[in-house]
Amino acid sequence: MTESVANTLREYALRYETADFINGDPSWFMHQVQGVKNQEIMAFMAAGLSYGSRAQFLPKIQWLLDKADGQPDAWVREGAFREHLKPGDKSCFYRLYTKGEMFSFLAACQKVLLEKGSLGEYVRASSCDALSAVEAICGAFQSTAVVPQDAKSACKRVCMFLRWMVRDGSPVDLGLWPFLDKRTLIMPLDTHVLTEAANLGLVTSRNASMSAAIKLTKAMAQIFPEDPLKGDFALFGYGVNH
Repeated sequence: MTESVANTLREYALRYETADFINGDPSWFMHQVQGVKNQEIMAFMAAGLSYGSRAQFLPKIQWLLDKADGQPDAWVREGAFREHLKPGDKSCFYRLYTKGEMFSFLAACQKVLLEKGSLGEYVRASSCDALSAVEAICGAFQSTAVVPQDAKSACKRVCMFLRWMVRDGSPVDLGLWPFLDKRTLIMPLDTHVLTEAANLGLVTSRNASMSAAIKLTKAMAQIFPEDPLKGDFALFGYGVNH
């Protein structure tokens, strides 16, 4: 990596990690609810739906927030989602997800909340770093279509959710989970980010796998050693400007 690339990414990270970033971003929804448990489950639901076109998935996340009446933890914990979603319903909720699959996802969330108290408590008890947290989340939700079955893929949306939960001192990320070291967080990686990273000489892989995500994170740690996922904002800025 050249010093020019490193300086460019530092500049973009500084420019784009601002409060304005959340406008039109799925992270916006976790800022619309109050209390740690509400923010955790709202963020998790938002991350689960964050693929494809923002114009299409943001209204679906808004639907969840509206149905929960601003209290997503109680909505899930008490099973109120069952009024709107039914098991086995084959009609489409969003793209690849049927309404029945969303029911299964929320039922799995409910199980974790009832058994462990919160998503945070489940992850705290199951994890020592971000990779083990990804594995724990995949394990708890592997029966659903919304979360990858294992951590072999890049698990972009799970890694993004962990960024939201762990990074502190950010106008975007909430920093609710200090029990995980933000230096262990893994870059949220998809094919678009991978292409940009390859163009910058940060990675050589063209396959969005967990190993590629970890390699990209290590490259970002050379620039941001105490907080590698500043690189997520940096690559976003690079994508906007190139």
